[in-house]
Amino acid sequence: MSELDKNMLGDPAYMAQRIADCEREIRKGIVGQTEVIRLVMLALLTGGNVLLEGMPGLGKTKLVSTIGKVFDLPFKRIQFTPDLMPSDVTGTNIIVKNDQGNSFAFEKGPIFANLILADEINRATPKTQSALLEAMQEHTVTVGNDSHALREPFFVLATQNPIENEGTYPLPEAQLDRFMFKILVRFPSKEELKGIVALTEGRGEPEITKQMDGEGLLAARALVNQIPIADAVMDYLLDLVMETHVPNPHIREGASPRAAQALIRAARAKAFLEGRFNVSFQDVEAVAYPVLRHRLLPSFDAISQGMSEDDIIRGILNVKKPQI
Repeated sequence: MSELDKNMLGDPAYMAQRIADCEREIRKGIVGQTEVIRLVMLALLTGGNVLLEGMPGLGKTKLVSTIGKVFDLPFKRIQFTPDLMPSDVTGTNIIVKNDQGNSFAFEKGPIFANLILADEINRATPKTQSALLEAMQEHTVTVGNDSHALREPFFVLATQNPIENEGTYPLPEAQLDRFMFKILVRFPSKEELKGIVALTEGRGEPEITKQMDGEGLLAARALVNQIPIADAVMDYLLDLVMETHVPNPHIREGASPRAAQALIRAARAKAFLEGRFNVSFQDVEAVAYPVLRHRLLPSFDAISQGMSEDDIIRGILNVKKPQI
């Protein structure tokens, strides 16, 4: 990072522009998926983790590797399979020989990187899935009696296939709640598919250049946390979460307190990325779907009627109109 950048780390307008430059650079390497990229940027700005749900081949691995290049951060991909063990993720103690004899040394696993792609996370057993819980929430890994801190910034992007259930283990609610967003990755349009084919089979991939480093990203996070939220907007987002606990024939279990925290952080990040230093009702509405869709348990009635989580959230937003 240059001396100019270091001197400007506390300037909100300058940092918002730099983050916008990072987003544009990421879009150079990813055709379409504008909304997905924007939501992932919001998660990066708030230290949240992301669960991507979509069919294979939609560029999820490419997205994370591109983010790594733009922010100059180490990237690791972990392919989750039924035979993957927790130690394959976190690392393990190994015996090493030295002049004093044999001793134990900790061999770090792939989780010790800044950006982690947990590919097809629902293919691993619950025991292995739970190996990510501490890392995602506390940013530490405990092996035996020793706790090891992960490097910052730390970000997990996990993927799962929505249509293939054979040989999978659904993520428990406790782990789903650790994800700030659940993002649905749609299939590209014909024009976008044409661009993907041209990018990968013809023109050659564009050069992705570093725009910021980890220090800059952490400084931007600190600025996002300082964005104020008016009492009316705060009441509105809290009402959205509380509405999931009001008796509702379509909801079996409502959102956790982490939903309110995620709404606050995501709305602040959206305002920051758009160059505004106040949070609007529209910011909250825009992030409500990815924040809430994995934190609601639809009732049997809702499932039998073919209602999705997004349908339920849409109904909540219609009921809880902001009082302007």
